Amino acid sequence: MEEAKLKKIAELREILEERIRSLEAEIEGLKIILEFVNGLLLEKSFKRAEEIISAKAPEIVSAAQPSPREPLRIIPLKTSSGELLANIYVEDRNLRVIPEPGKRFDISVPPFEAFLVEKVLNKMREIDQDAVRRGELAPEEAISYEIKRDGNILKEIFIQNVAPHRERELRSAIRWTLEKMYEKTRLS
Repeated sequence: MEEAKLKKIAELREILEERIRSLEAEIEGLKIILEFVNGLLLEKSFKRAEEIISAKAPEIVSAAQPSPREPLRIIPLKTSSGELLANIYVEDRNLRVIPEPGKRFDISVPPFEAFLVEKVLNKMREIDQDAVRRGELAPEEAISYEIKRDGNILKEIFIQNVAPHRERELRSAIRWTLEKMYEKTRLS
């Protein structure tokens, strides 16, 4: 009798711990979305000083001088419990997201298309294209991306021309998206 009660209590504890992890992940996702919304508000509200300066005096770069390359950085993307989902390889202004071998992310699983592609990547591309049309950004500096896949399985996300102020937002959005996709595929 006592053993059955202890077993039930232990099961209840597991359920509570799982629920806490789920809520923490949801809170993390909401923070990312809030950060994204705040970023949009900032971009729509006023221009940053560097945007005003770059619009007034375009920088002249000598063709003889190659631009200094930023060394490769590797940023691991992990679940809230510490499990590796993917790595982001950062070089210059490019991000290359490569899923961890053994992890399969089906791009038809939400929130990949609805959140990451539509709300984050396409929105950033739209903002940059508007800046190009206004003459505030050179066309070759506008963000662009390519999603490489094998069927519906994600192989790589390659994002070019990532401004430094966007790197953290992208990292957070990608991590949150992959974690949600992983949770959904793991439970099914």
